[in-house]
Amino acid sequence: MADFSQYFDMSGFAVIFDMDGVIADTNPTHNIAWRKFLEKYQIEPTEQELHDHMYGKHNSYILSYFLKKSLSFEEIARLQFEKEALFRELYASIAQPLPGLLTFLEELKKNGVKTGIATSAPVENLDMMLEQVPYLKEVMESLLSEQDVSKHKPDPEVYLKSAQNLGIDPAQCIVFEDSVSGVKAGLAAGMKVVGVTTTHSSHELPPCSAYVADYLSLDFAFIQNLMTS
Repeated sequence: MADFSQYFDMSGFAVIFDMDGVIADTNPTHNIAWRKFLEKYQIEPTEQELHDHMYGKHNSYILSYFLKKSLSFEEIARLQFEKEALFRELYASIAQPLPGLLTFLEELKKNGVKTGIATSAPVENLDMMLEQVPYLKEVMESLLSEQDVSKHKPDPEVYLKSAQNLGIDPAQCIVFEDSVSGVKAGLAAGMKVVGVTTTHSSHELPPCSAYVADYLSLDFAFIQNLMTS
């Protein structure tokens, strides 16, 4: 295996955040948007179906599951844009970060920790979040969305590319994730993962290094302790 260590800062840490359910608790609005979208196609999903087949899944999977048919790339792109435009319309006016996130980010930056966002969502959703929470633009040194990878979570590509962008060895990165597929992606990238329990309970997620409901009690010492434990 090739040695890429010369490209990484071996002394620093990085913290990489998923977006939906991690930067902000967007999943209740995604739930509404999916219901409105599927209603147009005479589909009424149960809450259990949305829990099992929407949270943490890529739109291509969700669309194929609920529409019960194989879809071309063009069909997926068109349907995804329709649904995500509906989500943005619903969420833009109520967007807010999870409690304590901005203070936690400020603490990380004061201590020289690099930070990034790695989401499976469309870039338009990421742009909307950055517009509604401008501080994120100031502190995130890597911003990756669906369009930046060829393989989606649970594949680790988005996290490995984030580490490369940040110049930090994957083993020195901590991922914050709320979905099963996202946790698996972070672990597969060789990173420590903190489970954010906005979408799933700690018992529903794969084993993580820690679990949090928000960022109110987190500080730089929390990151230090995780990296040295």
